[in-house]
Formats: sequence, C-alpha cells, structure tokens
Amino acid sequence: MRHFLLPFLFLLSACAVRKPVADPFNYTIQKKAEAAHGAVVSAHPLATAVGVQIMQKGGNAFDAAIATQLALAVVYPGAGNIGGGGFLVGRLANGTPVALDYRETAPAAAHRDLYLDAQGNVDPVKSISGHVAGGVPGTVAGLFETQRYAKLSFRELIEPAIRLAENGFAITENEASGLNHFRDSFLKYNTRPVAFVRDRTWKAGDTLRQPELAATLRRIRDEGIQGFYGGETARLITEEMQRGGGIITAADLQGYRAKWRTPLQFTYKGCTVLSMPMPSSGGTLLQQMLTMTERYPLASYGHNSAAAVQLMTEVERRAYADRAQFMGDADFYPVPQQGLLDTNYLRARMRDYVPGKAGNSVSTGPGSPARKVSEQTTHLSVIDAAGNAVSVTTTLNNAYGSKTLIGGAGFLLNDEMDDFSAKPGVPNLYGAVGGEANAIAAGKRMLSSMSPTIVLRDGKPWIVVGTPGGTTIPTSVFQTLVNIIDFGLDPEAAVNRPKFHHQWLPDLLYVEKDFPANVRRQLEEMGYTLDERGQIGRTELILVAPDGRFTAVGDKRGDDTAAGF
Repeated sequence: MRHFLLPFLFLLSACAVRKPVADPFNYTIQKKAEAAHGAVVSAHPLATAVGVQIMQKGGNAFDAAIATQLALAVVYPGAGNIGGGGFLVGRLANGTPVALDYRETAPAAAHRDLYLDAQGNVDPVKSISGHVAGGVPGTVAGLFETQRYAKLSFRELIEPAIRLAENGFAITENEASGLNHFRDSFLKYNTRPVAFVRDRTWKAGDTLRQPELAATLRRIRDEGIQGFYGGETARLITEEMQRGGGIITAADLQGYRAKWRTPLQFTYKGCTVLSMPMPSSGGTLLQQMLTMTERYPLASYGHNSAAAVQLMTEVERRAYADRAQFMGDADFYPVPQQGLLDTNYLRARMRDYVPGKAGNSVSTGPGSPARKVSEQTTHLSVIDAAGNAVSVTTTLNNAYGSKTLIGGAGFLLNDEMDDFSAKPGVPNLYGAVGGEANAIAAGKRMLSSMSPTIVLRDGKPWIVVGTPGGTTIPTSVFQTLVNIIDFGLDPEAAVNRPKFHHQWLPDLLYVEKDFPANVRRQLEEMGYTLDERGQIGRTELILVAPDGRFTAVGDKRGDDTAAGF
C-alpha cells in the first residue's frame, strides 16, 4: 500500500470491509484487495471507492462500472471523461455475454483530407490538440446504455461524482505532475479560464474543484441523456466549437448513438475469452496473438526468457501488420474479420518464423486473409457475487485529450480524430499506421486498440482484465493472460512483471526500463533493435479463486487502486 506525503488517509482495508470511508482529502493508494462480495479496480482510489460503495448499497457490477466511470471523469481528468468514448465487455449473471461500443464518431463536416496542409502533408498537431481534434463524444450515451443491466437509478450513480466535482478532492502527485506539465497547452487551446490552470504550481495534496463540471453532471442527472446531447450542455459545446474553429455541431450531438455489438468469443488453453470486436482492433489482435501462440510450448521456454519474448514479439509483429492493412469501422469498410481469425490463416502467418532469429517488418507485412463481407486511456474491472463481470476501457486518447475544455461545461474534449489514418502510411501519435480501412469519413468510428476482456473457466468468470496504453493495450493484455494461463504467475506478478511491445512499424522492440539485462542482450544478439520505455500498460485485473473469492490488483505503474468487500 503506497501512502502519499499528504495530510489524509483513505480508510479501506485490503480485507472485507462493510463501509469504506472514502474521504476525498484522506486516502491512500492500495494495490491489492481480497474480497468475497464484490471488487473494483480503477485508475484512482476515490473512483474505486465509489464503485465499492455502490455495490454495498445494493448495486451490481454494472451499477459500479457506471459510477466508477463518472467518478473518474472528475478525479482522473487526464483520461477519465464524459467528453470521450469507450468500450464495455460484460458477462451477465445468467451467462449472457455483452459488448457495448460507445466510441466517438467523426463529425459530419469531417473528410479524409481534414488534417493535410496545402502541400498534402499531415499536420502533426491539428489532430491531437485544439478544437478540430475531437470526435463526437460517446461516453454519456454509453453510460445510459449500460444502465440497461444496472439496478439503481442514474441519480444514485452520478451523485458521488457531482459531490467530488463540487466540493473538490486532494490530487495525487501524478495528477499534480500532469496538470503542471500541460499548463501551457491548457492556456493555448482554451477560449475561457479553466479549473486546471492557476497562478502557482500544483502539488500533491492541493484541492481541485470543478464547479462547471459539477453543473454539467447535475444537468445529466436531472435531464437524462439530453442533459449532455441537448439543451444547455449542447449549446455550450457548439459555442466552444464556434469560438475555437471546431466542427462538432448540434446535429452531430443529437445523432450520436452507442451500439451493442456481438462480443468476440474464442478459446485458449481450455478457457473462453470474451473481448471487443471492431471498431476496436483489440479483441481481434488478442485472438490472433493467442491463436498464433497456442501451438508452441510457451510455458517450457520460461517467463520473459529470450525464447518466450522472441516468439511473442513475432506474433505481435504479424498481428499489428494486419491491423494496419485491414482493420477499421466494419460499418464503413469490409473488414475481413473471419479471414483474419481463421486458424489456418494464422498458422500460415507463422511459417517464416525462425526461433532465435529476429524477423523484420519489411519482409513480414500484412497477410492475405480470405475476404467475406459480412496512451491516454483508463480501464476499470468490476465483479459482483452474483456473477456479473464488467470490463470497461474508456479514453480521451492522449493525456487530457485535445487539451480543450468546453467553456462553461468544465469537461475536456477528446482528440480521438488522431486515431484515424490521416494519410496512408503516415503514423499517428502512437506510431500506428493505417490505410483505407481506417480513413476519415463523416459518422465513422475511428479504429481503437482498447481491449476490455473477460476470461471464463468452466463457464464462469475467472479473469476480468484491461489496460490503458494506446497501441500497447492488446500486447499488455496478451502478456498478462499468458503470464497467468501459461506461466502460472499469481495476479500481482502477472500484472507487474516488466512488459514488452512490438507493433510492426516502427520495427522496434519496446521494453520497460526494468526488463532483465541478460534477456535484452540475447534479443539484441538475435537481431532486434530495442527501445526502452518507462512503462507499458497499467493493467487492472480481478481473478476469481475456486472458492469464489476475488483477488483484485491495481498496476504498480500508477495511482491504480483495488478494493472490495
């Protein structure tokens, strides 16, 4: 349990507790919780506590997921949001799997050359900062759709977030660092004063109050979904667009709809895996990577050994090459989903794999699947005693999204338009490339890497998992699952062991700074070019033991907190 040098204490034990005291000015970060009745893991201790309290009031995992997301929109503004979008994968107590897509959409005025200059080159800033960077937000629509499976009223679920926004809370060291780092951007890309900017440096323990956000949340509480997509909030959004040259209109807001999708469902080593379909590439990549891996005796190689890392790297390379060529919004482009997931196709993708020798991304490009027409992000995992399990990943894209707050409404607009392919072959913020499948089009959902995932064993929820991290999301989930299923690591080790990532282009093998030096050396001898990263992913995981008890783990890499009762 990590304590901050702040005058506060969050009174929540790792053991069973009936009534956790979530004092916004008095809390610590807790990385592991054991529980029997319900568990929540999220990016912030106050949001986690809200989710647990909602279940203690009689809510289920879906209630807790809604309330936790709303709280994150207040206490974790770098990624928690009502101005972004996300994906939900759930498994109902009756065994029904569900998937909800509330990804942002391109405004009606968007077009494929939106981010090109007069010479036809991509403007490297326009799609990630400022008013034109934002897609039509989907989070609020997603929250109201999620309530289909909840038990409590939306009013009960949103009240904790309203109180946190109105009364304020003590910020963590990480949040203070983020607000200070992006101060100049907040000043540059806003047309009105914002709560994140003040005349002195932020430090851990300072109080952040967001009265305009509180007012917006109250409108949503009182007016329902139209409290965001219509009325006063919609007026404030469109006026902000006009002041800053943005392109989201009232018609765009009124036309937005969240969509229920059919979850991807496949087996790996006797387990059933549920994940997200298009327009998230995450589930497809995860299925591709696990299927390509399954034929090899991975466990015998040893965890994070050079042999294991090499195999998984080459699997990642091939999956991400397919992502660049074939994946996008299947409502707009004929994604060859069945071909990409065909077992024979995936086996053929590994024919040129040579153990002990690095591949390269020039010779190993996208495959030829059969066609049949048919980094700043946040994740939360929730489970209850009835058997409801919810895995949610939501995002503004980059940290603090477009850096533009909606004047008078107090929330940040996403910069998700950067997740489109602005020009074939030109990388986005995360270095990902794409083509026609992910080209900009009005009303289209941009391709995502978010990978909310639930693993069933013997037909019951076993693992609820997900992570932020842009294009590193699928590989982080992939490695976490392999750590548990193949290597037998306990939940904490599976989440916290050093990770690696390869995404085809650039042809680099990213490793975390604490990755073993001897393994690095062996990989370089094989021919890989390594690039050190501070961190890869921030995984939120819940594992269900055979006796039905929950172990919830928050990643050591951030303020992530686990709690239960």
